[in-house]
Amino acid sequence: MITLFTFGPAFGLPDFSPFVMKAEVLLKMAGLEYRADTSGFGGAPKGKLPYINDAGEIIADSTFIRWHIEKKYGIDFDRRLTVAERGMAWSVEKLLEDNLYWAMVHSRWIDPLNFAKGPATFFNDVPWPARPIVRLVVRRQVRGYLRGQGFGRHTTIEIERLAARGIESVAAVLGDKPYLMGDEPCGADATVFAFVANMLCPTFESGVRTAAESHANLVAYQGRMLRQHYPAFVQG
Repeated sequence: MITLFTFGPAFGLPDFSPFVMKAEVLLKMAGLEYRADTSGFGGAPKGKLPYINDAGEIIADSTFIRWHIEKKYGIDFDRRLTVAERGMAWSVEKLLEDNLYWAMVHSRWIDPLNFAKGPATFFNDVPWPARPIVRLVVRRQVRGYLRGQGFGRHTTIEIERLAARGIESVAAVLGDKPYLMGDEPCGADATVFAFVANMLCPTFESGVRTAAESHANLVAYQGRMLRQHYPAFVQG
């Protein structure tokens, strides 16, 4: 059985990492048996989650996990897409993972209220008085990552403008279709769903969430995917 190493549910989400959610939805879409393990962060080969253990083979990073599933189990998540559609789906994934992700990081880690409600709680098990020091150090590291990537050099208003444009683009590609590229899901739907669910997370107040909420098709899409893959998390 495949073991998927995750952070676990938090803030009303199946996992607070969109990359972990992406990997898990890919396993669900593939119909593969797996178990989730929340104790693997210390052994993460790239220092990040997710990663999987598939019969002793360790695969880190959600995209490499997807490629492993496709190669080992003969699954083509994009089998019904044309070459152009595959390119579009990949472009949407990269917009989410390499651009909008950083806007989400900024909203959760830099905004003091969101930080207190979210990331600060990750360190609750650290003994006092080390806990505030660890929080300060890690938050400073995240600031450094944001500045190195480039988003951290912008104002919050500028970041939210960029995020709103990206979210608008994802909503435009989705349109009135049930899934990103049509009537059936493709590999990119695992990514889109994971990020939309995280952007709509009610725990965090931000321009990113407001922008996502302004697109009814994204809200409806999240609901469809939640009912399909995580029915226990459907509200009401």
